[in-house]
Amino acid sequence: MRLKSGIWVSAYLRRCQVEGAFAAVRRRGADEAGAIFIKLNRLDGTADIYGPAPQTAFDDSHPVERAFSPGLPVQPAPEADAEAYLARQVRFDPDVWIVEVEDRAGRHFLDNLTR
Repeated sequence: MRLKSGIWVSAYLRRCQVEGAFAAVRRRGADEAGAIFIKLNRLDGTADIYGPAPQTAFDDSHPVERAFSPGLPVQPAPEADAEAYLARQVRFDPDVWIVEVEDRAGRHFLDNLTR
């Protein structure tokens, strides 16, 4: 059974807080199973985007609850590009979550990151 999106987001916000980074929910999605996108604002006009990893990233020999992959081909990207990407995701699926993290060092605090 997969952890509900709302619970995962709450835990992620707490992790960011413990690490000394500011994070907030910009868009609240479906509590049960909404896709989660992380925008890492580097506070210099650039941002990274991380979204759900494709199904091919999951391996039965190393099961994970959630995995993330970069959303943009080049990161960091101009903030306008990151916002355009997120707007497309919301149009595609209105149940998505968007969490924004502000960290000049570019720390994303995601344990399961694929390429």
